[in-house]
Amino acid sequence: MMDQRPDPELLLGQIKKEQEQSAHKRGRLKIFFGYAAGVGKTYAMLEAAHQAKKKGVDVVAGYIEPHVRPETLALLDGLEVLPLLKAHHKGIVLNEFDLDGALKRHPQLILVDELAHSNADECRHIKRYQDINELLTAGIDVYTTVNVQHLESLNDIVASITGVTVRERIPDSVFDNADQVELVDIEPEDLISRLNNGKIYREQQAQKALDNFFTVENLISLREIALRRTADRVNRVSEKKKKKSTSYTEEHILICLSAAPSNAKVIRTAARMASAFKGMFTALFVETPDFVNMNDADRMMLRNNLKLAEQLGAKIATVYGEDIPAQIAEFARLSGVSKIVLGRTNAKKNLLFPKPSFADRLTQMAPNLDIYIIPDKHTHPYRKMNFLQKHQYTFSVKDTVKALGVLIIVTLICLGFFELGFSEANIITIYILGVLLTSIITSNIVYSLVSALFSVLVFNFLFTEPRFTFSANGAEYPVTFVVMFIAAFITGTLTMKLKDQARQVARRAYRTSILLETNQKLQQANTKSEIICETANQLIKLLDRNIIFYGRENNSLRPPAVFCRSEYEEDILQYTTHEEQAVAKWVFKNNKHAGATTNTLPGAKSLYMAVRGKEQVYGVVAVVLNHDELDSFENSLLISMLGECGLALDQEYLNETKKQAAMKAQQEQLRANLLRSISHDLRTPLTSISGNAGMLMSSADSLDKDKRMQLYTDIYDDSMWLFNLVENLLSVTRIEDGSMNIRSEVELLEEVITESLRHINRESVKHHIRVEMEDDLIMARMDSRLMIQVFINIIDNAIKYTPEGSHITVSVKKKEKWVEVSIADDGNGIPDNEKVNLFEMFYTTHKGVADSRRGLGLGLALCKSIINAHGGDICVKDNHPHGAIFQFTLPAEEVTIHE
Repeated sequence: MMDQRPDPELLLGQIKKEQEQSAHKRGRLKIFFGYAAGVGKTYAMLEAAHQAKKKGVDVVAGYIEPHVRPETLALLDGLEVLPLLKAHHKGIVLNEFDLDGALKRHPQLILVDELAHSNADECRHIKRYQDINELLTAGIDVYTTVNVQHLESLNDIVASITGVTVRERIPDSVFDNADQVELVDIEPEDLISRLNNGKIYREQQAQKALDNFFTVENLISLREIALRRTADRVNRVSEKKKKKSTSYTEEHILICLSAAPSNAKVIRTAARMASAFKGMFTALFVETPDFVNMNDADRMMLRNNLKLAEQLGAKIATVYGEDIPAQIAEFARLSGVSKIVLGRTNAKKNLLFPKPSFADRLTQMAPNLDIYIIPDKHTHPYRKMNFLQKHQYTFSVKDTVKALGVLIIVTLICLGFFELGFSEANIITIYILGVLLTSIITSNIVYSLVSALFSVLVFNFLFTEPRFTFSANGAEYPVTFVVMFIAAFITGTLTMKLKDQARQVARRAYRTSILLETNQKLQQANTKSEIICETANQLIKLLDRNIIFYGRENNSLRPPAVFCRSEYEEDILQYTTHEEQAVAKWVFKNNKHAGATTNTLPGAKSLYMAVRGKEQVYGVVAVVLNHDELDSFENSLLISMLGECGLALDQEYLNETKKQAAMKAQQEQLRANLLRSISHDLRTPLTSISGNAGMLMSSADSLDKDKRMQLYTDIYDDSMWLFNLVENLLSVTRIEDGSMNIRSEVELLEEVITESLRHINRESVKHHIRVEMEDDLIMARMDSRLMIQVFINIIDNAIKYTPEGSHITVSVKKKEKWVEVSIADDGNGIPDNEKVNLFEMFYTTHKGVADSRRGLGLGLALCKSIINAHGGDICVKDNHPHGAIFQFTLPAEEVTIHE
């Protein structure tokens, strides 16, 4: 049995591939998890670091929180400690983790304490867990520490237990996606003992902690939560390994985003429920007409709640409508929602006109859904704006003139009706119609209110007895005035509501049409530049903001391409500075969002988002914000459009790859045909040349003169055939790789043809060749060297394929802007079925693909390429009564005569 030894080259290639993969492998994250400060997380982390160093791992301490614990600080001995970053904040100098220094040092393992820490403004990221994520992306393993109260979803529970709201928090996904979590546990009594002995805080801090946070009851509760959370993570990891895929059950948890004070607690509760049920989690925002009039504080609250929902893994959805419970119920029905989580808002009830609560209305509209109400004792009364509060009472000259004009015209019409004897009811109707018209043509509800009031006053002054006074004799007039005012005002407010709804629907339809239009335009775009241009223009239409696109070139970004609104006048260079381009490079490298309104490099002037494909980043889009954030729906559409752009660029890249593969396959086929044909076709002339030369060398004296001349002639003919073959091969190669340069000059056709006839086959003496020129001074623009080769190939073919004594005629005549050249013979002609393939490479008549001494089938293919490169056409047709005519055209040139 033979020894099956592995191929050394194959092993080397496999090792190299594994090394390249390991170089780009994501680092591993290990979290030392505790339920309170002082349980020994940093100590355990440093001990693990020393063990790793003993095994030969390159370990560096990136940041260790300065403690008053000598046992912990002693473990830093023997470890390399990176210098800290000095950051300035409100006049003081802070020591921060130096992310760039760590990336430059690039150890195998780095220690970074306090995972939930908030960085200073000078740092790249707002939160330290983002620094650690960048280290992991760079392939660096990280050890870090965190306490249970810093997990986002548990913040409300911890706050309810301890009475302390922790400000520094991390998303649960950071904890759940860690490669390893080690629970550092200690008995609460032992922790309090350590605190009393000054091993955790100094004396004053320790006493304050004992009085507030570090009570036995608090610590026991926190320890229980930490143990349960660790167990939940273990179960989740085990289920993922069993399923090896992320699959949701039928549970679908829904919450509604709002600016209500209790919304943050609702989001955290729903996130815990979604995790426990292993279901989907959706955060729905119902955009009502009130949204445009929302004050800055409510907008900030809503924005924070939206970011919180995203951090906790919620899918953000936006719908439009005024009836929020109806919109939620409809969305839940269409999306398969099983549970809805709501917050209890302490809205004041109207005792005179009681209305069903929000939860009651939602229960009526969606009776099959489980609705959970989350109480919040810290919630302040939340008052919903009524219709009058939604509109700012701002006056404009234009609207004032419109309202006044309508009131005057209506009054004149009513005076005419009064003179004609119309009743007061008709006149009141006209005034109500005027209020309705005012609400339509003005932009503020205040004009409807004022118009209704003035309509009543004018009616009283002009049409009630006594006239031209503001008093009324009839007892029914006060009621008439009140009813008239209420009817006019209700009509105006309803009209304003309809205008708001119509404006909202139009806005939604416009945005949706842009998204659909983007999809169509990207499908029609053929090149990468067209795709980028269409995407940028559509983003400008959607957001009404300037767009800067950084395209990909090899493994780096190209210079920024700026796309501006037509009316934009501000200097765009401030958004393409070196600092701004550095943000774009970071986004390209890390495939994450950054810039304004994000937690990474928030000091940038634009929002930077990666254009992602399936396997690579194709570029970075910068949206100029000018201190104005995108709303949730705009952000969702932006992400969708960038996704469409990524898919289009993926398709373009795939098409280009297919095109290159097809070109390579064609080149391989050409090479194979050349090698196959040359190996056979060169053998015959070379054998003839070597045989004749050997005969002359061995027995030249014994051969008579005629025999020697015959041998010389055969050697010459075979040599010339090889020479022409090599010329054709070189020309074909230059054409295929695009290196043929056409050096066009104005040439006299008669001279080119005369030069060609000097180099044709020596067998031409056995044929009758003549040249017919319509004019001896016909000139054309051409590369004479290449055109001589065209004439030689076609005339040699005529000599080769026609019997001796045949006639070959080269005729030239001018037709408008072209010179028409015909090479005719009176041989046997060419069958119609062969004319179609005659100019294809490696095709010869009667043989298909060339494989005989007659030739490689390159001559006519080369002629066609040369003629086409000159801008002309070539064809073959029958010569009557028999024979063939090869005809081609060249661009003509006029003869310039200088006197």
